[in-house]
Amino acid sequence: MTRVLPRNPNVFANSPLDRASHRRADKEWLAAAFADKRSLFMPVWKLMPFLIKGREGKHEAGWITSELALALMRPGTTTIFLGINNDVAHFAIDVSSMPDPAADGALAGLGTFADLRTIAEEIDAGDAAILAQAKSVIDWHQRHGFCANCGNATVLADAGYKRVCEACNTEHFPRTDPVVIMLALNGDACLLGRQAKWPAGFYSALAGFVEPGETIEEAVAREILEESGVKIGEVLFHSTQPWPYPSSLMIGCYARALTTEIKLEQDELSDARWFTRNEIRDTLMKRGTPDLRLPPPLAIAHQLVKSWIEQAG
Repeated sequence: MTRVLPRNPNVFANSPLDRASHRRADKEWLAAAFADKRSLFMPVWKLMPFLIKGREGKHEAGWITSELALALMRPGTTTIFLGINNDVAHFAIDVSSMPDPAADGALAGLGTFADLRTIAEEIDAGDAAILAQAKSVIDWHQRHGFCANCGNATVLADAGYKRVCEACNTEHFPRTDPVVIMLALNGDACLLGRQAKWPAGFYSALAGFVEPGETIEEAVAREILEESGVKIGEVLFHSTQPWPYPSSLMIGCYARALTTEIKLEQDELSDARWFTRNEIRDTLMKRGTPDLRLPPPLAIAHQLVKSWIEQAG
């Protein structure tokens, strides 16, 4: 697959894989790809990917060969076909049912398992996107072993992108939950909020799930009004970010404020404030004070405020 899209600024985006969905039901091709010595496999243990130490001591994705992957396979092991890159098939295998294989098993001494969120900015950006895909799909399988229609057990199908209930023939597919995350803007100021459980001085963009029958623009306006009491007019799109916790699509937007008075009427936020562009710029350049801490570059909220600052030059 030749990539023609502009580069997305967010972590977990820009996957190099051709997902090759037409191969998912081709059992003969999948079997050949699984046995191919060129194919790469990502072990995932308790939703954590396998990592190795690379150059300069930094982590790298711990892709393994089919021979080593076979040593990790057990009856019923969930195996996901992720896609193809440079004619090489990529798979993920869920090894959560066994003791840590990196501590005492086939992977002992080769690497370790770690939370993707903690190392996503350290590893290759393309690998981070692939591992986010693997984590989300495996997490879905772990949560959807039974049919929501009749309650019977379901079985994996289409190389991991479907589960089928053989009792009532209902098909179940992985889901992605849309979440709007946005900066309300008023002239030279933007609106940020914080939850009581967050570290002192930490503020972020407001966010919330898109509800059934709701447009993105309506969700942006509703969430900002519910959380801060600020009314919104125009909504502008910025970018999206796959967020595998467990499986959301963050939809980043800017919103033009029609009012500026803040009224916290719900329990979601402990505080919300308008911050000037200079305050945001100083914090991003680490010249700020402990009164304001912003999300790290991993988060789309960081990219929203960063882009807003850069627009001003």
